[in-house]
Amino acid sequence: MGGPATFGALLRSHRHAAALTIEELSDASGVSVRAIGDMERGRSRAPQRRTVAALADALGLSPEERRALEDAVRTGRRQRSRAPLNELPRGVRDFTGRADELAALSRLAESAADPGPTVTVAVSGGPGLGKTALALRAAERLADAFPDGRLFVDLRGMDESPLTPADALARLLRGLGVADRHVPQDPHERAGHYRALMRDLRTLIILDNAADEAQVRPLLPADGPGMVVVTSRRTLAGLEGVHHLPLAELSPAEAVGLLQRIITAVRPAADAELDQIARLCGNLPLALRIVATRLLSRPSWTAGHMADRLADEERRLQALSAGDLHIATAFMLSYRQLSDEARLTFRRLALIPGPHFDAAPAAVLTCGDTQVSEDALDELVELGLLQSPYPARYRLHDLVRLFARDRLLAEETPQAHRAARDKLENWLLDTAVTAGRWFEPGYGAPPADPDRLVALDTPAEAQAWLETESIHWLPALHAAAAAGRHRQVIDTAEAMHWFSDRWIHWGRWSEVFGLARSAARALGDTRAEATHLNYLSWTASTAEGRPRDGLAHALEALELARAVRDRAQEAWALVYASYATRDLGDWEQVAVHTRQAAEIFASIDDKEGYPQAVNVLGDALRNLGRPDEALQHHLTLLAALRAPGYGGSPDVREFSLGLTLRRVGEDYAALGRWDEAADHYAQAIPPLRDQGIVSGVPVVAQMLGDALRRLGRLDEARRAFQTALDGYLQIGEDIQAAEVRKELTDLPAG
Repeated sequence: MGGPATFGALLRSHRHAAALTIEELSDASGVSVRAIGDMERGRSRAPQRRTVAALADALGLSPEERRALEDAVRTGRRQRSRAPLNELPRGVRDFTGRADELAALSRLAESAADPGPTVTVAVSGGPGLGKTALALRAAERLADAFPDGRLFVDLRGMDESPLTPADALARLLRGLGVADRHVPQDPHERAGHYRALMRDLRTLIILDNAADEAQVRPLLPADGPGMVVVTSRRTLAGLEGVHHLPLAELSPAEAVGLLQRIITAVRPAADAELDQIARLCGNLPLALRIVATRLLSRPSWTAGHMADRLADEERRLQALSAGDLHIATAFMLSYRQLSDEARLTFRRLALIPGPHFDAAPAAVLTCGDTQVSEDALDELVELGLLQSPYPARYRLHDLVRLFARDRLLAEETPQAHRAARDKLENWLLDTAVTAGRWFEPGYGAPPADPDRLVALDTPAEAQAWLETESIHWLPALHAAAAAGRHRQVIDTAEAMHWFSDRWIHWGRWSEVFGLARSAARALGDTRAEATHLNYLSWTASTAEGRPRDGLAHALEALELARAVRDRAQEAWALVYASYATRDLGDWEQVAVHTRQAAEIFASIDDKEGYPQAVNVLGDALRNLGRPDEALQHHLTLLAALRAPGYGGSPDVREFSLGLTLRRVGEDYAALGRWDEAADHYAQAIPPLRDQGIVSGVPVVAQMLGDALRRLGRLDEARRAFQTALDGYLQIGEDIQAAEVRKELTDLPAG
């Protein structure tokens, strides 16, 4: 009994000595008849420790006999480990990048030896991201961690008939050394046999290209020291107790590195050319490999020539093919899996102009219901044709967008997708007008509309939509201009006028108001042209720091306004001219412009324009060395604005009140009266903040900090400077932020 017998031979010997049949031993131990038979015949040479203990107890073995049986199990394991299974397909020698993902898989492999459920990782992502390549590279690196072998099964998840779980189990069992004749016919028995084997095996299983959770679940061991890596275009979010590892495109550096490894080993290529190729491939590994293969197979082509071919969007997908590798084929496999609603949604997403979007434009393009569209978008995300980088927002990879456009052109009539495009552009501009009018005197909250698709119930919601969706409504405005929808362009730009004060640093207002000016000229509407020239003047001088251009626009607007006797626009042209001459340092001319403007506004009882002219007139007087006169102008205006019957728009009055309080503070500062200056600066901040003039708050807060510092109120000064710093950082004014940081640093402790 103590010789070199195998575990199976020892078990049979002990059973015979106990005069038990296999069935009787099964009843006594709780181990199945099949399992005992497999052990005795040598098909299962390394059962679990608890199985061995149950058999030893049922056989009544002595401590010495029990140790001999356990030693035989350990010997069987060692013998099996000398010839580990290795059924991996060929990997790629030039694998590049994915360092973080490989490190994560290595950490999980280390934890696989711990007691508990078998470690399972779901590697998910869209077509062409290199999921299989990553799994194979990880398997190569982790060979020592899995001495019992590494197995690979292609589940054919994108085929019309994916591999069934029963067939996959049969392949796994054969890979684990079970002969065909011993593979159970019943799928449940196959799964049980597979799980029993995996309880003791340090084996890495790669289940590649999974169709869905139902296909994968029967293939996951319950527990044991092995590890399973599942790759799929779907997220497989329904799998319980699984580590998820979603893949994105390569970083730009990794993409260039992959091209360098493949191409430059054979031929030289300039870094700039490789950068351009990587960008045009969207850093997608499959696309990069196809391009590299094409270059290597065509010695006469340069990397620059390939980059030029890819630059043509109309031909890019066709250029991304080499032999039987086609990027469009990879996308088509996912597209065919979609429902009809998701296919329609996918095709029409190509019409959305911006790089990312929410469900609303998708609903406009299809069914008009955001909830239905969200379901379709989630289906696209699930199959890897759409990314969701932020909550409730989606993104199409550049190459996938081109594929969607090709499907749109191939499957829908020109009339259908032209009508869909027009519908989207009109909706975007109508929504922009509704949102912009929140800030325009005389409009405010839009009427309730259950079919609006987006929330515009508060100024904050309107501002958030205008800012976030500018990547869509601005291209729609360009499209309307190109199509000759001139009145729509003018109406949209007009609705942006008051909102633009809240988003001064956007950087695109010259496009908005420039398109409107051109549209007005095309219609022969001189009043509208003067109006939008004035807005262009504000943009150039105030928003973009180009006062000479601002002055030219204002003087042209002045001439047009006088030609059509539009007194309001004439006065505004003078105000905008004063902004430009102020920035050019010509304070005498500022005073001339603003006096004329104030007189015109007063003559037509314009309660909204008048404060703007008087405020800048006071600035001119102060900068001309006449701060007492400036203070009197500003205090008189302040009293008028605070009077109950002032009139005009309440919002404009509040906005003007904040600007005037700031001016009074500046006048007192010029006179060295720092207590009054600090008091008025502090009063100016709330109305500016309440009206959303985010660019004005940090300026006044910085002035307040300076006044408080001069008064020795250092703790208050520190708080004011911090408010200024936060505000400058919010609007991206780095130079001013640096100035305030220095003021905070230089502020004495106290």
